[in-house]
Amino acid sequence: MKYDVIIIGAGPGGIFAAWELAKKSNLKTAVFETGSVLEKRKCPIDGVKVKTCINCKTCSIMNGFGGAGAFSDGKYNITNDFGGSLYEHIGRETALELMHYVDDINMSHGGEGTAMYTTAGSGFKKLCMQNKLTLLDASVRHLGTDINYIVLKNLYEELKDPIDFYFNTPVKEIRKLEEGFEVITDQGSYTCDKCIVSVGRSGSKWLSGVCKDLDIPTKANRVDLGVRVELPAQIFSHITDELYESKIVYRTQKFEDNVRTFCMNPYGLVVNENTNGIITVNGHSFEDPEKRTENTNFALLVAKHFSEPFRDSNEYGESIARLSNMLGGGVIVQRFGDLERGRRSTEKRILEGTVRPTLKATPGDLSLVLPKRILDGIIEMIYALDKIAPGTANDDTLLYGVEVKFYNMEVDLDENLETCHKGLYMIGDGSGVTHSLSHASASGVYVADRIIGLNE
Repeated sequence: MKYDVIIIGAGPGGIFAAWELAKKSNLKTAVFETGSVLEKRKCPIDGVKVKTCINCKTCSIMNGFGGAGAFSDGKYNITNDFGGSLYEHIGRETALELMHYVDDINMSHGGEGTAMYTTAGSGFKKLCMQNKLTLLDASVRHLGTDINYIVLKNLYEELKDPIDFYFNTPVKEIRKLEEGFEVITDQGSYTCDKCIVSVGRSGSKWLSGVCKDLDIPTKANRVDLGVRVELPAQIFSHITDELYESKIVYRTQKFEDNVRTFCMNPYGLVVNENTNGIITVNGHSFEDPEKRTENTNFALLVAKHFSEPFRDSNEYGESIARLSNMLGGGVIVQRFGDLERGRRSTEKRILEGTVRPTLKATPGDLSLVLPKRILDGIIEMIYALDKIAPGTANDDTLLYGVEVKFYNMEVDLDENLETCHKGLYMIGDGSGVTHSLSHASASGVYVADRIIGLNE
């Protein structure tokens, strides 16, 4: 079948590219997605019969309409200070305008009434500076996992008729034709004039293979390694009540590495993720007060870059995660006090603690998994956070490992987010250019508008 535009991936980038094309053009468009339609995305883990990951063929948490962000906390950070380097391609002002445009669409599709937080004028910034911490500036729209789901459902209802969706149809190969491209799946081949690739972080390995096959230049990107911290919500409530999502960076004294907070979930829960068969940890929270827990969780991550002779940052991250899976059968959890004392946590010690874990994980010893340099940085960061949020370094604070954020090798793209092959675009987190819901969504709008000819 012949299409004007084929979009590979139905994550935020793909969704908003499809939205623009459907609303502002008559171009015949298809979206190919490895996972299922939104309402069929169900993780079998119920906490009763199934307590840990069973390695489904296609992970419903990571794949399907909405991408990995479908069951995330639904945080849209409107800023150029973090979340990717989209502004380097399209300009700072344009990037922010598109992020606000995405926010307007979310608000008109079920997100109205959700809170917008901002660091502007916050006295907390000064407190961080006084304790050798840096608070990054941002405005944050928090949808919550529940409202985020409603927004995605409403968007799909508007897109399913003008756009052809092919679910449970992973793309095997992209071929460059004399005119346009051929997209090959197990269920057939399709051709198009323009192709937008938006496969997210979970598609990073596949996209690396595409770039190699099509001789598209790439450069090494980073991998973020660390743990997810869980503690009583009251300890961080003076921060989360005002800012909700606070991106805090600390430069370690020992190695001068940057450790940062990521994906803060007030009154949330810790969850498993399955990326390419590897079980890692993440966090969710909800807008509905009835779904909230007594805990807050957030990640502490250290970015590692590699150049020569080793360039595959993702492979390094995967090897660390595999070690955790080997030792713990999945995610490992450890009390901070046990880590400091050089002993593994046990079921008994965790049950006797004051923090009730929201994820069923294997008690263990993270020092047997994470490299010393990374673990030392995380410990330093916990003590630094303890100065602005006393209680962070309590013995019963829980650390889940490992948390890994994979980034694709950064693809060489021009100001149109177009590869060296005219008509082949790469957007979202899979491209290595964006690292967030807001930036990925904005990149989809931008490329669609370039194809239509609205912002040339």
